[in-house]
Amino acid sequence: MDANKQFETYVADNIRRIGNDRDFIGLSNIWVRESIRHNYAQNFTWLGRPVIQVPQDVYAIQELIWRVKPDLIVETGIAHGGSLVLSASMLALLDYCDAVAAGQALDPLQSPRKVLGIDIDIRPHNRAAIEAHPLAHKIETLQGSSISPDIVATVKARAAQAQCILVFLDSNHTHDHVLAELEAYAPLTSEDSYCVVWDTGVEDLPEGFCRDRPWDKGNNPKTAVWEYLRLLRGEGRQAADGKVLNFEIDKTLEHKIAITASPDGFLRRVPA
Repeated sequence: MDANKQFETYVADNIRRIGNDRDFIGLSNIWVRESIRHNYAQNFTWLGRPVIQVPQDVYAIQELIWRVKPDLIVETGIAHGGSLVLSASMLALLDYCDAVAAGQALDPLQSPRKVLGIDIDIRPHNRAAIEAHPLAHKIETLQGSSISPDIVATVKARAAQAQCILVFLDSNHTHDHVLAELEAYAPLTSEDSYCVVWDTGVEDLPEGFCRDRPWDKGNNPKTAVWEYLRLLRGEGRQAADGKVLNFEIDKTLEHKIAITASPDGFLRRVPA
């Protein structure tokens, strides 16, 4: 076995042991719960914009974008724009690496790779900061409810022009809203790509923990993920490419990072 394969096997064994260590996973869950009390995820920026993600989830995003190499990332929920800038920066790195591999000069304004962000309320100061960012040329935004028919139709039309699509869902975290987002956007996910549902960890918090929010235990992104997967197993769904739609929860990625706001939220589209 060559050195690279040997190290991959070593890492895979590490991850397997983490997944089997209930005490370690439990400790990680406690850490996430307590970090929320300190608004920990709001303390970080990506290239100058607040990203509002647990750092381990940021690392997962980097790995996913490098692995999938999408030309379109669809994101619901914009907030301060840091997640858009994070996705845009990874797409820009893909462009750079492609140009180096091809021995060509890079024209950053010509790449088709884009991130499309949707939010019901893009506040003026956030919009101005996003539009002023050096990576603004890789970012498109839509203002409106992510589940409104007009917005969904616009996103689907945009997605029809893309070859490989990655989806991040991070807006309203109620069960009904996330389930509607999954119905609208999960079918856009390309084979071997991901539809990531953020903040599924709400289900693992004590009841009433999110007392200033409309979501809580029993009514959150994780319950929506479970319901959507149940629907896929029962009624079935068709993907945008016409194939049967099937997802699996990527527990390997979840166990790799160990600390995440989104247990059961990394949904990989399994080839039909």
